[in-house]
Amino acid sequence: MLAPVAHLFPFEHNPPEASTPLIVVDQAHFETWFNTQSPAIQKWLQANGFKADPGQMLSLPSTTHQLASIVLGIDASDPLYCLGDLTDRLNDGLYFVEDPCQLIDLEQAYLGFALGAYRFQHFVAERKKKSVRLQTTQALYTKLKKQVLPLYWVRDLINLPAESMGPTQLALEAQELAKVYQAECQVIVGSALLEQGFPLVHAVGRASDEAPRFVEMNWGKPTDPKVSIVGKGVCFDSGGLDIKTAEGMATMKKDMGGAAHALGLARLIMEHQLPIRLQVLLPIVENAINGHAYRPGDIFISRKGLSVEIGNTDAEGRLILADALTKASENKPELIIDFATLTGAARIAMGPTIAALFCNDDSLAEGLLQSSVATADPLWRMPLFAGYKKMIRGKFADLSNMANHSYGGAITAALFLEYFVAENIPWAHFDLMAWNATCQPGRPEGGEAMSLRAVFRYLAERYAG
Repeated sequence: MLAPVAHLFPFEHNPPEASTPLIVVDQAHFETWFNTQSPAIQKWLQANGFKADPGQMLSLPSTTHQLASIVLGIDASDPLYCLGDLTDRLNDGLYFVEDPCQLIDLEQAYLGFALGAYRFQHFVAERKKKSVRLQTTQALYTKLKKQVLPLYWVRDLINLPAESMGPTQLALEAQELAKVYQAECQVIVGSALLEQGFPLVHAVGRASDEAPRFVEMNWGKPTDPKVSIVGKGVCFDSGGLDIKTAEGMATMKKDMGGAAHALGLARLIMEHQLPIRLQVLLPIVENAINGHAYRPGDIFISRKGLSVEIGNTDAEGRLILADALTKASENKPELIIDFATLTGAARIAMGPTIAALFCNDDSLAEGLLQSSVATADPLWRMPLFAGYKKMIRGKFADLSNMANHSYGGAITAALFLEYFVAENIPWAHFDLMAWNATCQPGRPEGGEAMSLRAVFRYLAERYAG
């Protein structure tokens, strides 16, 4: 399943057919462009009321035997997604973008077009095979493919239901990725987690028919700087004995979105051959309910040795991440990054589109935020406010996995994780939605890669120059 369906990649670099010109113009430059057109085209534009409003589209009559062109009004302030809905709006065929006013970064606009062309149709008997394609150069085609296919794969992993993407299959996806890029991959399963020091991962996942597991992948030269990436892999979250409502469970197949992001970032790093000694750590579980389920009030000794009291079994993600972050810290990497669909509080604060960033290093945080702006991949830094640590003290243990009230839930969750990151290691934690609740240009409903392009750009600039 590593490669998405081939027809989804919507570009041609050596087209077998002629392409239709697609002219982009915005309101600010419309008059200038209008004045360069023939009298016949000007009359046609006026007759049809075309003023380059964002999204306005008009076929232009051809005065030769060539294909008629199409003019599209865009919002040039939104270069990533200004072409994001073209798959739905254009007839099947090959198109060539013309930008006479030099309004957009073509690579960024093409990326947004590709993100909008994605369709999750694995279980649809009669797939809608739209074939709207854009013509590119060979160089741009290759560059886009390296960017787009990992993002499609992340979306696929999140969109697949838990029946198809449970702990066994998610670990297999990691193994397949390692095989493709000649990385080392180890998977620890079931009771072996206790033997090898992952008690919190085992506790959360032990009630499922699919045993919990821990994936470690390593790639790169021993002499390169080490970067550890951790991803929360809860393949389905019932809430455990503190069970969620039906509404709360409706999208919980996406609770492994952090692991999907970690794998997607690893794929981008390896595909682009960044000079990084990469470690990927995935704690993978299903938070299920049976007689073996862990309980409120239980106390477990974590890999780090800190005791953790269970205040709520629906705060399971921070538990499995705790053991993984401890493992990541042990080899003293230069940088630790974790991704997690961790808290509803982050969604309340940030909304569904912005990933919450918690970071213990100002320089790292600033670099990530700058990359966020450059890639139109929105992040917002949230505080690791030490004054809230008292909220997660356990009554009978060192820590509780649930704060003693509901305020600042994303912050207290991040503070819990910080206990398991070794001192003096720069660490960035992303609390993200990994899901589009509605369809927007470039962002179809369903699984979404959030913060991934920003993080990859930061790493590429830091380590590859």
